[in-house]
Order: sequence, then C-alpha cells, then structure tokens
Amino acid sequence: MPDEPSGIFLGVDFMNKNKWIWILIVAAVVVGYQKMQQGRQGQAADAVPTQTQPQTQAEKRQSEQSESKKSQSKQPKSDRQAGQGSVEQILQQAFENQQSDIQVKGAGTVLKTLPDDNQGTRHQRFILKLSSGQTLLVAHNIDLADKIKGLKKGDKVGFYGEYEWSEQGGVLHWTHHDPAGRHTDGWLEHNGRVYQ
Repeated sequence: MPDEPSGIFLGVDFMNKNKWIWILIVAAVVVGYQKMQQGRQGQAADAVPTQTQPQTQAEKRQSEQSESKKSQSKQPKSDRQAGQGSVEQILQQAFENQQSDIQVKGAGTVLKTLPDDNQGTRHQRFILKLSSGQTLLVAHNIDLADKIKGLKKGDKVGFYGEYEWSEQGGVLHWTHHDPAGRHTDGWLEHNGRVYQ
C-alpha cells in the first residue's frame, strides 16, 4: 500500500514542523532583543545633552572639576582619605553604601569598652561614638601596638585606620604600624600619647 504514509514518515513530518516552530521562536527573540538594544541606545543618546554654544571659562573649569571627581571615585577605596570631606560624612556615606577598605582619620568618644579579643591575633576592642552619632567598633591589634591602658567611657580617642562596613556602624582596624610595610600605618591617640 504505497498510497498510505507509514508511521515513520508521520514522525519525521511532525518533527520538521516543530523544528520550524522553534526556528521562528528563536528568530522572534533575536529580533526583539535587537530592537530592545536599539531602544536603550536611543534613550542613552537622548540623555546626553547636546551643546550648541561654546563653553565659558567657568563652565570649562566646572566640567574639568567634574571629570576630576569622576576619576577620583575610580581610585581604589583604600586610597580615599578623610581629606575629601569630614570624617563623619565619609563614614556615614560608607555605612549607607556598605563600603569598606576606606582609610580614615578622625576622633570620637568612647561609648563602651569591651573585653579584649584574645583568639588568634589579640585586639583591644572598644566602641567610639562620632559627633554624627554613628558608632565604630575599634579593633586595635595589641600584638603589634601598645594597648591603651586605663581607657574608659567618655574618653576622647583620635584615630587613623581602615574602615570596614558592618550593620552596627562599622569596624576600624589597621590602627597600628605594618611591620611588613604593605599597608598604610595607622594609629590611635589618647591623652596626648600615640599608639601604633
């Protein structure tokens, strides 16, 4: 019976139809993706202001300062210092943005002293409160630097160290010299004495 298609031919025909359906679906996705990309590029082009008049000297300086700030923000976080604003502003921004590895210099008031951490490298620990209200846990390595003896609530402590984000406000560490010379030396200052 050559006029009747066999089951084998029906299966092949069915598979060929599905193949064409999949090819059409893939083609539609590709075309849609390309149109979406073109739309995004068009939106980006619309967002770039066109300048029809020449810049004044003040506008050029402002543009250069803006470019300078952009290049500074691309520096590694550890290179940013507290000189780019008050330490409170820098630390508040770092806390809000969950940033770490920021070298900061400032001062605060001891809110609470904590027991030393004696597991592994030993650290003197205490909580500083900044004038902004933000708190910092200070983890001062007492294997590499002297411990601040007699530290108590209400004492003023100056610091230079590295900020690490935490949910409680942040941790300040590297408040000591680096014997290997690979990290910026930090310090703490209490009652006129520097601990590093």
